[in-house]
Amino acid sequence: MQPIKRSRKHVEEEPTMAEPKIKYDRQLRIWGEVGQAALEEASICLLNCGPTGSEALKNLVLGGVGCITIVDGSTVQIGDLGNNFMVDAKSVGQSKAKSVCAFLQELNDSVNARFIEENPDTLITTNPSFFSQFTLVIATQLVEDSMVKLDRICREANVKLVLVRSYGLAGFVRISVKEHPIIDSKPDHFLDDLRLNNPWPELKSFVETIDLNVSEPPAAHKHIPYVVILVKMAEEWALSHSGNLPSTREEKKEFKDLVKSKMISTDEDNYKEAIEAAFKVFAPRGISSEVQKLINDSCAEANSNSSAFWVMVAALKEFVLNEGDGEAPLEGSIPDMTSSTEHYINLQKIYLVKAEADFLVMEERVKNILKKIGRDPNSISKPTIKSFCKNARKLKLCRYRMVEDEFSNPSVTEIQKYLADEDYSGAMGFYILLRAADRFAANYNKFPGQFDGGMDEDISRLKTTALSLLTDLGCNGAVLPDDLINEMCRFGASEIHVVSAFVGGIASQEVIKLVTKQFVPMLGTYIFNGIDHKSQLLKL
Repeated sequence: MQPIKRSRKHVEEEPTMAEPKIKYDRQLRIWGEVGQAALEEASICLLNCGPTGSEALKNLVLGGVGCITIVDGSTVQIGDLGNNFMVDAKSVGQSKAKSVCAFLQELNDSVNARFIEENPDTLITTNPSFFSQFTLVIATQLVEDSMVKLDRICREANVKLVLVRSYGLAGFVRISVKEHPIIDSKPDHFLDDLRLNNPWPELKSFVETIDLNVSEPPAAHKHIPYVVILVKMAEEWALSHSGNLPSTREEKKEFKDLVKSKMISTDEDNYKEAIEAAFKVFAPRGISSEVQKLINDSCAEANSNSSAFWVMVAALKEFVLNEGDGEAPLEGSIPDMTSSTEHYINLQKIYLVKAEADFLVMEERVKNILKKIGRDPNSISKPTIKSFCKNARKLKLCRYRMVEDEFSNPSVTEIQKYLADEDYSGAMGFYILLRAADRFAANYNKFPGQFDGGMDEDISRLKTTALSLLTDLGCNGAVLPDDLINEMCRFGASEIHVVSAFVGGIASQEVIKLVTKQFVPMLGTYIFNGIDHKSQLLKL
């Protein structure tokens, strides 16, 4: 046989083609190639590249985000060398955006990095259309007025926004986007989609071919899959209980005893698995209340402006009401279990065939809806529909209040509840004081404690400002601890690197969730309390 000849070009190119998989191997195991592709296609804008912004962007650059744009009009000062690892002594006096951009580019040369030497506040005011080119904007160290303006701009342009701030030993992260649907939510714990309490005809037929009383050969009884055991036991129970499955604690115990009674010997792992998995029989049939809420949403009535997600939800609604008989499309996978190879493979095929049949029905329904609303029937790809079907029971939808709404009209009840709660009072106190510090800065052209001298006066002024803010929010008579107010002034609006790194890390994690559309991003305002070492979400 002649050896295969390979051109030098082929040999040289191969490592390059494999490089992304090697470079991003660990994270590919978490969010897969689809998630990595989304990151590599994303364009991220960072406003202000102090330590908080630099740390957030560093994590995304290392993760392989496609393009970054840094906007910062300041120059590197001596003080920056103490809290920002993305600048050095040679950078002093130079553009901070340019210096940070160069350092970040060194970390990953496959990222397209650029910078703009301009004050973000000026850009927000004078050139709002600038932000429409990005997938997501990370806005760090903005004051309240700028946050409100930027949120309006990003929502209008349908650009995701993550607001981040570190202030002494306190930190703040807030996501703002009209709507964020998640197909692959990757819950930590979720019930296998086995339909033990609602088997379809093909699964029933397969189960009927297996005899639980088999004794020859001796190993046969030990290798009946627990899925078969539980479907048979559920049917047996239902026959003697007017068609009902176990519901009370006593009935569930009785059902497990029934399963145990079928064991021939004590070493039958398949029956032990069946007893442990018996709770899957007791699970309610049909879709969850969360998925039901989704298909009842007004957006599930598809129209020409509907996103791909809502078109598929509309198809899911039709499926559940018709072919699904109250159930979502089957996922099609089964867990490991004690079984003979033959039984396991046959069972696996039955689940896969059912899942494929459900997918084909869903695909047809999606195409029909797209035709109906005047769109290309093939505009939603097969892999997208397949992923939707596989994850239909785990769909999530996040909707976020406008920042302006939260700031001007928060839930007074929630604020009062948090202030009165010993566990949350610190987080709520920092939330109020961060906003009070912005009011303070607007009135006195400096942040409390920012400059030497006049600390007692700043403490008094900050306390008055905070009480005024609480009154404006409808919390008359509410007070904040003097110690917290004193600490806020002592912070002097500084960015401490260790806090910036932590808060920036939290922000970058949320950015990855938003860009990959995997995992569920934070709902609410995240507050880091470095004094008490607490991370908490406030839903206001």
